[in-house]
Amino acid sequence: MKIKFFLFILLFSNLGFSSYKLETVLDNLDDAWSFVFLSEDTILYTEMPGKLKIASLSDKSISEIDNVPEVQYASQGGLSEVVLDPDFKSNKTIYLSYSAKDENNKSTLFLSSAQLNGNTLENSKVIFQAKAPRRVPVHLAAKIGFLSDGTILLTSGDGFDHREKAQTLDNHFGKIVRINKDGSIPSDNPFVNVMGALPDIYSYGHRNMQGLVVTNSGEIYEHEHGPRGGDEINLVEPSLNYGWPAITYGIDYSGAVISPFTEKEGMEQPLLHWTPSIAPSDMIFYDKDIYPELKDSFLVTALVSMDVKKVNFMNGTNTQESLFSELNERLRNIEASPGGIIYLLTDGPKGKLIKVLPR
Repeated sequence: MKIKFFLFILLFSNLGFSSYKLETVLDNLDDAWSFVFLSEDTILYTEMPGKLKIASLSDKSISEIDNVPEVQYASQGGLSEVVLDPDFKSNKTIYLSYSAKDENNKSTLFLSSAQLNGNTLENSKVIFQAKAPRRVPVHLAAKIGFLSDGTILLTSGDGFDHREKAQTLDNHFGKIVRINKDGSIPSDNPFVNVMGALPDIYSYGHRNMQGLVVTNSGEIYEHEHGPRGGDEINLVEPSLNYGWPAITYGIDYSGAVISPFTEKEGMEQPLLHWTPSIAPSDMIFYDKDIYPELKDSFLVTALVSMDVKKVNFMNGTNTQESLFSELNERLRNIEASPGGIIYLLTDGPKGKLIKVLPR
């Protein structure tokens, strides 16, 4: 019996992901929100006050990019996501999401494209402005993804005070939108011919979606903050209603009931939900070979639980594991380098970029 018990403990200890070390690569980042790799050694990253910067991970040098769009840096708003065009090597195009004032002096979500030429943005143009005006920039979502046909997905949050509008199709509160690279509307969008609906809407009934993954097989996954409880991961399909706020597994911050329902006909159920909230902030699907224990897993950064959730879906169920909690940091963003090395971005005015080194 003693031998069998020992073998069980040994096998169990090898099931988790523990063969790594953590190295701080950059620090004192000013409210950094998003980063992408230009090469194995070079990243392009955003800081919410409106700065876009290039950093070398080897010599730690940092350069600021000129001609960045003016943003509204307040509350949860500012310069948010940066992504590279799928054809970046040939066209040098990047995309930025951010909060700014509209023509009526209200705050809303914008998406712009530009060419990166050295340390300067050129030919910058707004390709999307959300019809979601709010008093202060909160619950913007602001995540960007690309489908295989080259169209762009953008998450547009519910604006907090405007959550009921997530259920109507005449606005961009609580929606995922789909547009072409020039801002035009794809002809096969689900609501193109629906009277009273905005033709760029792809799905609706969302809250504050800060994770967006398009897999190589074309599946779209997003995660969103719940209120107190009810954070979700969803499999997104065109035209579907994801329920917020008519159904939810959370309650309001005051303790009040938002909805007595967790299910309704015609509204989608999440693949999983977290209660209490973990405050999910970003997500990747890891399909590289550097860390075999993580391969083919979703990796979700979290602000409240201060860790990364490794999530696997199989046969209608999910398994989860908590990673990197020893950092004791609010984690804002996660990316894998071209070579497959994972990097973590911490949240706040003195943020850090942390490299996960396999042993």
